[in-house]
Amino acid sequence: MDPIVARYAPAEQVVLRLVLAPLAQGGTDPTFRRDADGWWLTLRLATGAATLLLREHRDGVEARAWGAGAEEAIAGVPALLGADDDAEGFEPGRHPLVARLHHEHPGLRLTRTGRILPCLVPSVLGQKVTGIEQKSAWRQLVTRFGDPAPGPAPLGMRVVPSAERWRRIPSWEWHRAGVGPQRADTLMRVFAVADALERAATVPADEAARRLRTLAGIGPWTVAETVQRSHGDPDAVSVGDFHLCKRVGAALIGQRVDDDGMLELLEPWRGHRQRVVRLIETAGLGYERHGPRLAIPAHRSR
Repeated sequence: MDPIVARYAPAEQVVLRLVLAPLAQGGTDPTFRRDADGWWLTLRLATGAATLLLREHRDGVEARAWGAGAEEAIAGVPALLGADDDAEGFEPGRHPLVARLHHEHPGLRLTRTGRILPCLVPSVLGQKVTGIEQKSAWRQLVTRFGDPAPGPAPLGMRVVPSAERWRRIPSWEWHRAGVGPQRADTLMRVFAVADALERAATVPADEAARRLRTLAGIGPWTVAETVQRSHGDPDAVSVGDFHLCKRVGAALIGQRVDDDGMLELLEPWRGHRQRVVRLIETAGLGYERHGPRLAIPAHRSR
């Protein structure tokens, strides 16, 4: 199978490591891999499955794609690498740390996948559980029920299942992957309206967020985690994340805060609050953790 090959020369610097990081569900994600050849992603698009290989060069990014969805994958590379990311109005100088991080990471752009389901499913899997549990469930389910990656993808890479395939996964397989009934039921509601949800990828992020919130079991955290990736929303903050508020507080004022405190700290950058969060995460700034992660009450929608 011959690939479709293209070269993307962005107007601004792009560092693949920084831009693509939010799309990986851990180091064992079967839809995302980095090796000596470059950055590999598998995609399920309107025109079919595709494998995409991205390589950095001094004069731009080389993209190669295989599969029925190869042309669509190539067409989506600019958005995937942040071409739609508009930083107008962002004032990093409001805080010395943010100004320094912005200066040190000029290749950070906010990705836009243009697809809802591949971003929403792992977000629902992450509700009320640890990141390790989320990533394990994603790996097991995609590996078992996804399709083989087209082209010369690294061994073990898979394409996420179609909505129809997700719907047909029996209850015991969700249990086997460590997904409880509450999250599995939420996902069944998602898959039942998958086509309508995918159409939300073409509307502004705030409207897409509104549509997502109409589904039972989809709360603010899940919505933010989704539109950050599907739409490249520069302002969506993952309120309800156990560690994020503490990380932001430690970075900006040197102490832990709760969600309300985090939003207060980020308020000067309204419109670009997620951009500030990404800078903090990219720099690996955090806080000293003590003890196990606290459980989140089961009645709360994330």
